[in-house]
Amino acid sequence: MLDINKWVIQEHADPNARGHLFELDPWSESQAIELARQDGLELTDDHLGIIRYLRDCYADHGGTINARMLVNSLEEEFAGMGGHRFLYTLFPRGPIAQATRYAGLPMPPGTRDPSFGTTH
Repeated sequence: MLDINKWVIQEHADPNARGHLFELDPWSESQAIELARQDGLELTDDHLGIIRYLRDCYADHGGTINARMLVNSLEEEFAGMGGHRFLYTLFPRGPIAQATRYAGLPMPPGTRDPSFGTTH
Protein backbone atom coordinates (compact mmCIF):
# COMPACT_ATOMS: atom_id res chain seq x y z
CA MET A 1 0.00 0.00 0.00
CA LEU A 2 1.21 3.48 -0.80
CA ASP A 3 2.25 5.54 2.20
CA ILE A 4 1.14 9.10 1.41
CA ASN A 5 3.97 10.58 3.46
CA LYS A 6 6.57 8.68 1.43
CA TRP A 7 4.82 9.74 -1.78
CA VAL A 8 4.92 13.42 -0.84
CA ILE A 9 8.58 13.17 0.14
CA GLN A 10 9.46 11.41 -3.11
CA GLU A 11 7.51 13.83 -5.30
CA HIS A 12 9.49 16.75 -3.90
CA ALA A 13 12.85 15.05 -3.40
CA ASP A 14 15.79 15.72 -5.66
CA PRO A 15 15.94 12.79 -8.13
CA ASN A 16 19.72 12.63 -7.73
CA ALA A 17 19.19 11.99 -4.02
CA ARG A 18 17.07 8.97 -4.96
CA GLY A 19 19.80 7.65 -7.24
CA HIS A 20 18.15 8.70 -10.49
CA LEU A 21 19.67 11.30 -12.81
CA PHE A 22 18.08 13.95 -15.01
CA GLU A 23 20.56 13.94 -17.88
CA LEU A 24 21.99 11.18 -20.04
CA ASP A 25 25.47 12.63 -20.47
CA PRO A 26 27.21 11.99 -17.12
CA TRP A 27 26.41 8.26 -17.29
CA SER A 28 28.70 5.41 -18.37
CA GLU A 29 28.37 1.64 -18.38
CA SER A 30 31.25 1.42 -15.92
CA GLN A 31 29.23 3.58 -13.49
CA ALA A 32 26.26 1.24 -13.90
CA ILE A 33 28.46 -1.80 -13.30
CA GLU A 34 29.96 -0.24 -10.17
CA LEU A 35 26.56 0.84 -8.80
CA ALA A 36 25.17 -2.65 -9.35
CA ARG A 37 28.25 -4.20 -7.74
CA GLN A 38 27.66 -2.07 -4.65
CA ASP A 39 24.11 -3.48 -4.59
CA GLY A 40 25.46 -7.02 -4.84
CA LEU A 41 24.47 -7.55 -8.49
CA GLU A 42 26.89 -8.43 -11.28
CA LEU A 43 25.71 -6.99 -14.58
CA THR A 44 25.86 -9.31 -17.59
CA ASP A 45 25.41 -8.52 -21.27
CA ASP A 46 21.67 -9.21 -20.81
CA HIS A 47 21.47 -6.63 -18.01
CA LEU A 48 23.35 -4.10 -20.11
CA GLY A 49 21.07 -4.79 -23.08
CA ILE A 50 18.03 -3.84 -21.00
CA ILE A 51 19.80 -0.79 -19.60
CA ARG A 52 20.75 0.33 -23.12
CA TYR A 53 17.16 -0.22 -24.27
CA LEU A 54 15.86 1.96 -21.41
CA ARG A 55 18.36 4.69 -22.25
CA ASP A 56 17.33 4.55 -25.92
CA CYS A 57 13.66 4.86 -24.91
CA TYR A 58 14.49 7.84 -22.75
CA ALA A 59 16.54 9.43 -25.54
CA ASP A 60 13.66 8.92 -27.99
CA HIS A 61 10.77 9.91 -25.73
CA GLY A 62 12.34 11.91 -22.92
CA GLY A 63 10.25 11.88 -19.79
CA THR A 64 6.97 11.38 -21.66
CA ILE A 65 6.76 7.58 -21.53
CA ASN A 66 5.05 6.43 -18.35
CA ALA A 67 6.00 3.40 -16.27
CA ARG A 68 3.21 1.14 -17.55
CA MET A 69 4.09 1.87 -21.18
CA LEU A 70 7.76 1.31 -20.41
CA VAL A 71 7.11 -2.07 -18.76
CA ASN A 72 4.94 -3.15 -21.69
CA SER A 73 7.64 -2.03 -24.12
CA LEU A 74 10.32 -3.93 -22.20
CA GLU A 75 8.21 -7.09 -22.03
CA GLU A 76 7.51 -6.91 -25.76
CA GLU A 77 11.13 -6.21 -26.69
CA PHE A 78 12.45 -9.07 -24.55
CA ALA A 79 9.56 -11.51 -25.06
CA GLY A 80 11.78 -13.94 -26.93
CA MET A 81 14.04 -14.20 -23.90
CA GLY A 82 11.22 -14.77 -21.44
CA GLY A 83 9.52 -11.36 -21.14
CA HIS A 84 8.28 -10.51 -17.66
CA ARG A 85 9.97 -13.46 -15.95
CA PHE A 86 13.29 -12.75 -17.70
CA LEU A 87 13.21 -9.09 -16.63
CA TYR A 88 12.52 -9.92 -12.99
CA THR A 89 15.19 -12.64 -13.00
CA LEU A 90 17.76 -10.05 -14.01
CA PHE A 91 16.39 -7.20 -11.89
CA PRO A 92 14.76 -8.76 -8.80
CA ARG A 93 13.88 -5.35 -7.36
CA GLY A 94 11.98 -4.54 -10.53
CA PRO A 95 12.96 -3.81 -14.10
CA ILE A 96 11.79 -0.21 -13.81
CA ALA A 97 12.96 0.75 -10.33
CA GLN A 98 16.29 -1.06 -10.43
CA ALA A 99 17.22 -0.87 -14.12
CA THR A 100 16.43 2.84 -14.51
CA ARG A 101 18.62 3.53 -11.51
CA TYR A 102 21.55 1.70 -13.10
CA ALA A 103 20.76 3.38 -16.42
CA GLY A 104 21.10 6.77 -14.74
CA LEU A 105 17.54 7.74 -15.63
CA PRO A 106 14.79 9.42 -13.62
CA MET A 107 11.83 7.31 -12.62
CA PRO A 108 9.15 7.44 -15.32
CA PRO A 109 6.26 9.88 -14.93
CA GLY A 110 3.41 8.57 -12.83
CA THR A 111 5.72 6.52 -10.64
CA ARG A 112 4.83 7.68 -7.18
CA ASP A 113 5.67 4.73 -4.97
CA PRO A 114 9.45 4.19 -4.58
CA SER A 115 8.81 0.45 -4.60
CA PHE A 116 7.07 0.54 -7.99
CA GLY A 117 8.22 -2.31 -10.13
CA THR A 118 9.48 -4.38 -7.25
CA THR A 119 8.53 -7.79 -6.00
CA HIS A 120 8.85 -6.79 -2.34
